[in-house]
Amino acid sequence: MLLNVLDLIGTFAFAISGIRLASGKQVDWFGAYIIGLVTAIGGGTLRDLLLDVTPFWMLDSKYFLTTGGALLATLLLKNRIFKLGSALFLFDAVGLGLFTIVGISKSLAAHLPFWICIVMGAITGSVGGLIRDVLLNEVPLLLRRDIYALACIIGGAVYFMCLYLNIITGAAELIAASVVIIIRVVAVNFHINLPILNSPGTKYVDKGDKP
Repeated sequence: MLLNVLDLIGTFAFAISGIRLASGKQVDWFGAYIIGLVTAIGGGTLRDLLLDVTPFWMLDSKYFLTTGGALLATLLLKNRIFKLGSALFLFDAVGLGLFTIVGISKSLAAHLPFWICIVMGAITGSVGGLIRDVLLNEVPLLLRRDIYALACIIGGAVYFMCLYLNIITGAAELIAASVVIIIRVVAVNFHINLPILNSPGTKYVDKGDKP
């Protein structure tokens, strides 16, 4: 039950982040819905394909309905949401944390080794945002110096550490998701980044870390 709740909240959060970013790209309502949808289901789709199972959204319409709810909420509250410069970042961070745990839990159910589960968690959490950014002609967060997929990996490691310490599964999921979100928030707000790979003679210009 907790996993289903996290899944829906993550879907809503990621859909909002996609729709919010699409709003600055002059797309129509349907285009915004598609961007929100692929943001929400992109990572999980790749995960399921790698696990050789039917993609989750083909078995349940709630993901389409949840994305529709996110679009409706954005339209009704757009004056508030669009004025919040950090809205996209916060929704993306929440979706990242929650989907990481969903990916890990589903991989565990497939009896995969812990390190594969961590990778699947990172894929579930980060690939949807990558597809969103590519469709909107943005440099993907996954490829910037931002701590993004690395936060998923750390959160996954914390999850298995909690299980090793015999912490109940529900609490472990919440702790690990919170770790991912906190790492993402702290890294952005305190400008904690990975080193940039520059070729000789080039100079990196910092244009800001927040998406």
